[in-house]
Amino acid sequence: MRRFTVLASLIVVAWLGVGAWAGPLAGSLSEVATNDAAAFLPADAEATRVQQLATAFEDRQAIPAVVVYERAGGITAEDSARIAADAQRIAEVTGVFGPLPPPVRSDDGQAVELVVPLDSSGAEGNEIDGIVENVRAAVQGRDGLAVYATGPAGLLADQVAVFRTIDVTLLLVTASVVVVILLIIYRSPVLWLLPLISVAIAYSGAGAAVYYLAREGIIDLNGQSQGILTVLIFGAGTDYALLLIARYREELHRHDSPARAILIAVRRAAPAIVASGGTVIAGLLCLLVSSLNSNRSLGPVAAIGIAVTMLVLLTLLPALLLLGGRWAFWPRRVRAATPVTQSGWWTRVAGLIERHARTTWIVTTLALLALSVGLIRLDTSTLGQADSFVSRPDSVAGQEALSRHFPGGTGSPALIFARAESAEQVSAAAAGVPGVTGVRIVPANPAQPTDPKVVDGRVQVQATLAAPSESREAEETVASLRAAVHSLPDAEALVGGPTAVSLDTRIAADRDRNVIIPLVLVVIAVILALLLRALLAPVLLIATVVLSFAATLGLCGLLFTYAFGFAGTDPSFPLFAFVFLVALGIDYNIFLMTRVREETLRHGPHQGVLRGLIVTGGVITSAGVVLAATFSTLAVLPLVVLVELGVAVALGVLIDTVVVRALLVPALTYDIGRPMWWPSHGRAPS
Repeated sequence: MRRFTVLASLIVVAWLGVGAWAGPLAGSLSEVATNDAAAFLPADAEATRVQQLATAFEDRQAIPAVVVYERAGGITAEDSARIAADAQRIAEVTGVFGPLPPPVRSDDGQAVELVVPLDSSGAEGNEIDGIVENVRAAVQGRDGLAVYATGPAGLLADQVAVFRTIDVTLLLVTASVVVVILLIIYRSPVLWLLPLISVAIAYSGAGAAVYYLAREGIIDLNGQSQGILTVLIFGAGTDYALLLIARYREELHRHDSPARAILIAVRRAAPAIVASGGTVIAGLLCLLVSSLNSNRSLGPVAAIGIAVTMLVLLTLLPALLLLGGRWAFWPRRVRAATPVTQSGWWTRVAGLIERHARTTWIVTTLALLALSVGLIRLDTSTLGQADSFVSRPDSVAGQEALSRHFPGGTGSPALIFARAESAEQVSAAAAGVPGVTGVRIVPANPAQPTDPKVVDGRVQVQATLAAPSESREAEETVASLRAAVHSLPDAEALVGGPTAVSLDTRIAADRDRNVIIPLVLVVIAVILALLLRALLAPVLLIATVVLSFAATLGLCGLLFTYAFGFAGTDPSFPLFAFVFLVALGIDYNIFLMTRVREETLRHGPHQGVLRGLIVTGGVITSAGVVLAATFSTLAVLPLVVLVELGVAVALGVLIDTVVVRALLVPALTYDIGRPMWWPSHGRAPS
C-alpha cells in the first residue's frame, strides 16, 4: 500500500507541474487563432485563386470597412460637413490607408457611405478589431444622424472581438456548470474536486499542445474550434471521471484495500474509456479528408483534446482517488463487504424491458422517426456574417442601413480577373447578368479611369450585386456571373469576392458531408466490431445512433426556425453535428454494451442486458447530463453557429442517454437475445 501511495503522490506532483506550465499557454489560444473565412477554403477553389490574384493588384494588404451615415429626413449640408471632417480624422487612424475615396450619397439622399481601406496584415500589432474600434471612436452620430462601421472589416472585427472573449467566458461558464452538476451527483464536499482538478489539468495540457502546433503553422485554429475544444474536454473528461469513480466505488464495496480497488477499477473501466475515446478520436480524424480547412483543422484540435483527457483521467484521477481513499466519498460511507445499492428507478426500467422488450423498442423507434420529420425545416443554406450574430452589433446594423439605401452588394463587389485583351468583353458579359447593378474596370490611376490597371497581363473587373453579398440570391448571381464569363473564349476569367467565398464554402461543405459521414460510420463500425467481438451488434448500434441523429436534427430544425428565429445554419453544421453526435452517442452505447457483454458472459444474454442496464444506468445518465450541460454553455456566446452546435449536441446527447441507451438499445438487445452477439455468442453460457 505504501509504495502505491508514493507512486500516486509522484503522479499528482508531476501533473500539477504540467498544469502550472501549460495553463498560461492554454489561456493564450486566441493569439494563434485565425478567423478569416476565405483562409479556410480549399486551395483550388475559384474564390481562393481570385484572392491570390487580388493580392498582386494591391500594393498593401487591405480589407474595406464601410462607414454608413443615415438620416431619415435626408442628409443635410451640416451632415456633409461633418462627414468630410470625419473622413480626415479616420485617415489619420493608425492602420487606415489614406487618403480615402470621396463619400457616396444614396439615390434617396438619406444615407452616405464612406469606404475605408484597412491594413489586414496585422503589422506592428494593428489587429483588425482594434483598427475598427479606433475608426468607430473617430466618428459619432449627432442630432439624429446615425453612424455605423460595417463592411467586410466591420463584420470580421465584431466576430474577432467575440472570439477573443472565448477563453475566459466559456471556461468560467463551463467549469461552473460542471461544479454544480458534480455537487448534485456526489453530494460530497471533497469528491467533486477530484474530477474537476483532473479535467482542468487535461484542458491546460491539450491547450498547450494546440497552442504550439497552431503557432508553428502545423494546424489551423479558429474561434469555433477553440470553443469546441473547451466544452469537449470538460464534457468528455467528466464523463470518463464519472465512469471510473462509479467503478471504484463498486470495487471499494468488495475489497478492504483502496489500492486494490483502484487497480481493479482502472483495469475494468479503462477498456471502455479507451474504446470510447478512441472512437471519438477516430471519428474526429475523419475530418482530415475535408476540403475545407476549417473542418480539417477541427479534427486534430479536438482529437488532441480527447487524447490528453484520456491520459490524464486514467493516471491523475486514479492517483487522486487513491490518496483520498474512502474519505473522498464523505459524508457517504463506502465500506467493504457491503452490497452496492442499486437504483430502484433503473430496476423498474429493467423490469419494463423484461416484460415489454419488443413494444419498447418499436415505440421508441417510431417516436424518433416522428421527430425526424422536422428535418424539412432545417435550412442548411449559407449563414452569412451579418446573420451569424445572436445579438445586433454595430456591423450588422450598418449592413441593414446599407441594404435600405444602396444596392445589397455595395462595399462587397464580386471580383473578376481576366486577360487584359478581353476586359471590355468580360465587362459587357458581366453587366448583362441579372442581379448585377454595376460594373467597373479597376483603373491604374483613379484620375484617369479610362486606363485599366494591368498586372501580369490581367485586369480586375468589379461587379456590384443587387442582393446582399452573403444572401442566397447573391450566390445565385455569382454562379450566373461565372457561367457568363467562363464561356468567353481566351478570357481565362475567374470570379471571386465575399459572395464567391460563401458559395465555394457551401459547395465544399456539401462535398465534405457526402464523403465524411459514410467514412465515420465505417470507421466506428470497425471499432465496435473489434471491441464487442461481434458483427450484428455494431450495425444495430450505429443504426440507433443515426436514428438519434436524425431525430435531433429534426427537433433542431423546428427549434431554430420557430423558437430561435435563426436565418439558417452554417454549411458545416450538419457535418459537425453528425461527427460529435455519432462519436459521443456511441460512447454511451460502448459504456453500456461493454458491461452488458461482461454480464452476458456470466449470466446469459437476457439477464446480462438487465444487469448491465441496472449497474450502468445511473452513471451513464449522469454522464449524459454533464456532457449536454457543458455543450449547452456554447449558447452563452453571441454567435449563431456555436449556439446551434451547442443546442444540437446537448439535445442529441440527452436523446441518446434518456431514450436510445436507456430504452431502445437494451430492449432491442433483449429481444434479439443471443444472436445479437454473433458470431461470438456461442462462448456465452446458456
